[in-house]
Amino acid sequence: MAAPKKGRSASAQSRPGRALALILIALVALTGGMFLSGHTTPRLGIDLAGGTSITLTAVSEPGQANAINKTNMDTAVEIMERRVNGLGVSEAEVQTQGRENIIVNIPKGTNSAQAREQVGTTAKLYFRPVVATEVSGTDATASPSASPSAGSSGSASPSASPSADESAADEEKASSSSSGSATPSASATSQGRAITDGLKADATPSGSASASTEASPSASASTSADTGSDAATADLQAAYTKLDCTKADQRSEAGKGVKPEDSTLACGQNAQGQWQKYILGPAEVDGTDVDKAQAVFDTQSAAGWKVTMDFTSGGAKKFADITGKLAQNQSPQNQFAIVLDGDVVSDPYVNQSITGGNAEISGSFTQEEAQGLSNMLSYGALPLTFKESSVTTVTAALGGEQLHAGLIAGAIGLALVVIYLLVYYRGLSLIAIASLLVSAALTYTIMSLLGPAIGFALNLPAVCGAIVAIGITADSFIVYFERVRDEIREGRSLRPAVERAWPRARRTILVSDFVSFLAAAVLFIVTVGKVQGFAFTLGLTTLLDVVVVFLFTKPLLTLLARTKFFGGGHKWSGLDPKRLGARPPLRRTRRPAVPVDPKEA
Repeated sequence: MAAPKKGRSASAQSRPGRALALILIALVALTGGMFLSGHTTPRLGIDLAGGTSITLTAVSEPGQANAINKTNMDTAVEIMERRVNGLGVSEAEVQTQGRENIIVNIPKGTNSAQAREQVGTTAKLYFRPVVATEVSGTDATASPSASPSAGSSGSASPSASPSADESAADEEKASSSSSGSATPSASATSQGRAITDGLKADATPSGSASASTEASPSASASTSADTGSDAATADLQAAYTKLDCTKADQRSEAGKGVKPEDSTLACGQNAQGQWQKYILGPAEVDGTDVDKAQAVFDTQSAAGWKVTMDFTSGGAKKFADITGKLAQNQSPQNQFAIVLDGDVVSDPYVNQSITGGNAEISGSFTQEEAQGLSNMLSYGALPLTFKESSVTTVTAALGGEQLHAGLIAGAIGLALVVIYLLVYYRGLSLIAIASLLVSAALTYTIMSLLGPAIGFALNLPAVCGAIVAIGITADSFIVYFERVRDEIREGRSLRPAVERAWPRARRTILVSDFVSFLAAAVLFIVTVGKVQGFAFTLGLTTLLDVVVVFLFTKPLLTLLARTKFFGGGHKWSGLDPKRLGARPPLRRTRRPAVPVDPKEA
């Protein structure tokens, strides 16, 4: 009777317990990690938990074919997270899918229309002069006590600042009165400057000053008294008085739809974590004018973390102009705001005119804060636009019904597979059922851990992928079992049949699983949205099928082949030689000796 090959393979065959111990140790470790992490159930997708799912696709602008890259996509994810968090949303999911898609999953209880508007527009970054600021929701008039400062050196030329006569007029108008609810024409801000005068001065570019304005004070006064300008200023001051930045809905509406050349309202948090409200002048520098920003640690002055900025040639001129204008004003009105998507992310003071195309922002920054600010400065105004590829809104009730229906479908499919195995394979089906249970346990624990690890969420297509995987896993068992039964039909006993059948079955299983995994990988790459959940689950369960078959199914059958029930071919074992129509046992026979003619010898 044929015997298995000697050597390394024979050694592995004689120690099936090692493989079983390995997969059981892995299962125990994964289960322990699941309970220790506190995530004992898979994270449900938006279609099962309820909410809104938005798929955004990046579109290249003309001449910017290389703009869609990993750096810009990751930065867009960070910006969109800030946007949805600004809506008061918790546990929102924003992640890239593929090379040019971003998926935004927003839980139930959020205004989906507002969320779509927030995440679907390109981020904008501006540098605006601060006209007025105070702690929101209180009567406090002091600006942040730990606001960072900006400084550098170099050369620059004016760009869009008020004229010298207007700057001088602003200095004369500066006062130290407290902020309050005075009339628009005389209201003083926390910066010691009248809001009305500040808005009119900041809103007048140097290039737009007329000859009559420069020559005649009365002409300037006449311009300041313009009815339309007064009305706009009064409206802005009234909105500023009512603005409460501690409320998320008011923060999202502050400055909404304002053009860069107009004054605006904005909100931001100061160093103490308090919400600060601002009146800001027209944008003097655009975010695209920042060439590079970097968080560095100041080892010389022990000032801690700071942010350095390098401007483009055009941005250097603009930044020199705004800092020069602000440095001429009386303190503390020498402040500008860095505004990203309408939110003030930093409001440094200016000590001198900053020229030369580079600057630094220093203050009480932690490493995380400095790196976050540098990222905003570097990528706040992305060269990317996005279009909506799909928007899906699912109620929690519908999601629960879908999950319930999916689980019922999976249970029915699993029951049918088990019934088939019991009827056709009898005792051999116990190995298949045990392998299915191990595969299911591995899949469940890994999905539970992938939720907090990579943000994986189990959606309805993913459940469908898991159901399909039941058939793929059962197919691997059937391939191996049939190979073993074929060997028994050839007249071999179970133990050598198990070993001789394995190499052939192994090749078939690997080829089959490779095709399934390749299909799942292609589907994951070329699709967007929830279909990728199906592809991911299918690919994951296909890999686990290989692990289970190699480390559990085959070693378990090797051990059971040594028992009397299976090895002896019991009629309920599924390996009964008579039932399988086995041939008589193979025997080794000697070939008869060929007689030799003495003459030939």
